Amino acid sequence: MGYTDDALARPIIGITNTYSGFNACHRTVPELTEAVKRGVMLAGGLPVDFPTISLHESFAHPTSMYLRNLMAIDAEEMIRGQPVDAVVPIGGSIVLHVTPESAIGGPLALVRTGDRIRLDVPKRALELLVSDEELAARRTQWQPRPAAKGDERGYRKLFLDTVQQADRGCDFDFLAPEVTMRIPAKWVER
Repeated sequence: MGYTDDALARPIIGITNTYSGFNACHRTVPELTEAVKRGVMLAGGLPVDFPTISLHESFAHPTSMYLRNLMAIDAEEMIRGQPVDAVVPIGGSIVLHVTPESAIGGPLALVRTGDRIRLDVPKRALELLVSDEELAARRTQWQPRPAAKGDERGYRKLFLDTVQQADRGCDFDFLAPEVTMRIPAKWVER
């Protein structure tokens, strides 16, 4: 990689990004990546950026959300395959990992094609812009997905039985990493 022994002795912080010139929502990713690199260096780490898959709505008809599992798998495998101590993921304003939450009847299970959604990244807020009355009506109609052929064995059974919710990373529970690096208190947001 061309790094000195001193540089490699520091925590290696991977910076994943989904940048592509084809994606309008990614136009600020290069600047954001450089800002993160500066912050990692100032904190004593070694920043190393690497790409993950990049998709855009206009290339996936009717929606790129059909490809969300591919995007998630690519990001997870790219991260696992790198010799890093921590990762800072950067992408466009695309909310992934909704399948497990939706499958158990969470709020995102009530979203329908054409609904408007407000995403406020700095506030970490996602708001479905549908009336309370409409959501109540949808909730009474919601049914869990019935078991399908193939759910009882193989990868689908493994996924259905062991995938965690979004707050746990939507990873298989047996692949969830143990914390191996102490995070300096100054890095923890209060």
